[in-house]
Amino acid sequence: MGHCWTKCCRHNADDEFDDQQVELAGGNVQLITTMASWEAKISESIKDHKIVVANFSAQWCSPCKKIAAAYAELSDKYPSIICLTVDVDELPEFSTSWGIKATPTFFFLKDGREVDKLIGANKVELHKKTAAVFTYSNSSPTQT
Repeated sequence: MGHCWTKCCRHNADDEFDDQQVELAGGNVQLITTMASWEAKISESIKDHKIVVANFSAQWCSPCKKIAAAYAELSDKYPSIICLTVDVDELPEFSTSWGIKATPTFFFLKDGREVDKLIGANKVELHKKTAAVFTYSNSSPTQT
């Protein structure tokens, strides 16, 4: 499923298979591996008027591993945002339906609809976009 945004992947510097698994979900980030869990979180976000940041990611993707800690930090900094990581290998058809061609890809959702997107493991841009969406959400007249 997809490609890493930068050179990566299943090999380490010595060109041997890198079997080390990274924790894609940490802090307040929840790992999504089923459609039922995705639908439940989106329904919750709509009901509670919460922003969702959905990170489409993969265990084998080096940039995904590198951005995971920064994403977890953001989830702790903005606990009112629902932070999800969708494992593209667990949900390949679903990931394809979102047009995922590179990992990581972050979608920012309000009321279940995309309001912004970030492709790649750019920590600075991830912080900027999350802060902007958070600010927008808190100034929105639909916020309760």
